[in-house]
Amino acid sequence: MVKGFKNFLLRGDVVVLAIGFVVALAFSTLIKAFTADIITPIVTRVQGKHPVGLGIQLGASGNGSTFINIGDLISNIVYFVIFMAVIYYVIVQPYKAISARRGVTVFGDPAPVKTCPACLSDDLPLAAAKCKYCGSDQPAAAGA
Repeated sequence: MVKGFKNFLLRGDVVVLAIGFVVALAFSTLIKAFTADIITPIVTRVQGKHPVGLGIQLGASGNGSTFINIGDLISNIVYFVIFMAVIYYVIVQPYKAISARRGVTVFGDPAPVKTCPACLSDDLPLAAAKCKYCGSDQPAAAGA
């Protein structure tokens, strides 16, 4: 039972999905800060309605709803960078090492691709003889 649970957790798609959720959560914090600290004050100023801090006051002094809070935005950007570094060094690096011991490559460079000269699709495998989008014959890849 424990072995099955371990195998489930160490499947590549589960770890990738978990990392994706964590990245989305951190990115949503960044987007929330941008919206709350840049967009909302501009909209409020247009409607007609200033705290102390690193930023720009658009309206009357002391009106917090028209204050572009750059300090808070910078704080959230720093949070995002630190958070992503922690995720990388605490989750991704150990997972790559465990996967390498199992003989599986994860988070590696993508496979080389070529571009179709007819439809300009740029994600065809090097060994492709026909384009998967337009069906045109493909020239042999250089060095193949």
